[in-house]
Amino acid sequence: MAGFVLQWGGEWAAQGKRGDRNLDYIEAARAGRVDLNDRTTFTRTLSALFSIGTGASIGREGPMVQLAAWLSSWLARWIAIAPEQRSTIMVCGIASGIGSAYHAPIAGVVFVLELALGFFSRNTVAPVLIAAATASSLIYWLVEPKPLYAMSTIAAAPTGLGVALLSGLVFGGLGWVWLVLLDTARVGFSRLKSTPIRLGIGGLLVGLISAAIPQVRGNGYSVVSQVLEGTQAWQWLSLILLAKVAATALSSGSGAIGGVFTPSLFVGATAGSVLAQIASTWMPVEWVGDPRSLAVLGMAAVLAAVTHAPLMAIVMVLEMTDQFQLTVPVMLACGVARAISTQFGAKPIYGNPIEGRK
Repeated sequence: MAGFVLQWGGEWAAQGKRGDRNLDYIEAARAGRVDLNDRTTFTRTLSALFSIGTGASIGREGPMVQLAAWLSSWLARWIAIAPEQRSTIMVCGIASGIGSAYHAPIAGVVFVLELALGFFSRNTVAPVLIAAATASSLIYWLVEPKPLYAMSTIAAAPTGLGVALLSGLVFGGLGWVWLVLLDTARVGFSRLKSTPIRLGIGGLLVGLISAAIPQVRGNGYSVVSQVLEGTQAWQWLSLILLAKVAATALSSGSGAIGGVFTPSLFVGATAGSVLAQIASTWMPVEWVGDPRSLAVLGMAAVLAAVTHAPLMAIVMVLEMTDQFQLTVPVMLACGVARAISTQFGAKPIYGNPIEGRK
């Protein structure tokens, strides 16, 4: 059904006269444009509803941010303001969407500055700060006033920096492999010209994987929460990790509307827990430390590797888990992971913000 909606929506959007039907909100922010297409947004959101509702292995947060960006772009087009201020309103919408979806207002600010604007627009900083803070305050008031992944405080190990350095190498390589698999899946599915058939095959394969391992459905929030509680054995997590990587590659590669941002956090958390538990079998436990600390490092480092935006990854994961005492190890792991990922030419999931402004 998601495929038929996309195919019909593409034809419907082509008939509309308002907005660029092929313009992505990240590309629009980088180019200073606000002409997102209403019909494209509607059909992509409806398709995402079917894909995510039927268990596609993708993040639901992507469509949420898309809606926030579209609403702000609509306001920018209709409010009587100076043309140079219109793009600022849409960027504020993106920051608000990220901040509220992940309970991470600072990360919402860094997201748009690092990924969308490349830190080039100083006049946008104050409005973006206000928008992200306001949106997150509303979420805390209306939903729940706590981090997205609430967990008890993790004690940093004495060897934390050494572990962070080594784990950054591993997570950087994992992030690079993750990007290559996603790109390979997209290229493979692109050979099927029919959108309904492409999404149908992808959905069928993901359904077969999910039937055997239900934990791969959706964005994986519940699994990450269990990993951060330290209750899952590495053997089972290894199987879930492989299944999630395959299922997300199939969902994203087939063209299902949704993000791989949150699945990347899933991959990092499970890989970190597996690495910590295996290392504890042949290294002193006090060297490795709490396995949950490597799960937090994995979330941030893999996200830094696949987005090439380490500052955003650092801030977002620390905000989501409220583990600010791990700031220095997380910084080291993200820096190393980003360096490793960029050495082999893999393109980040959101492209390059500097190239997007040329």
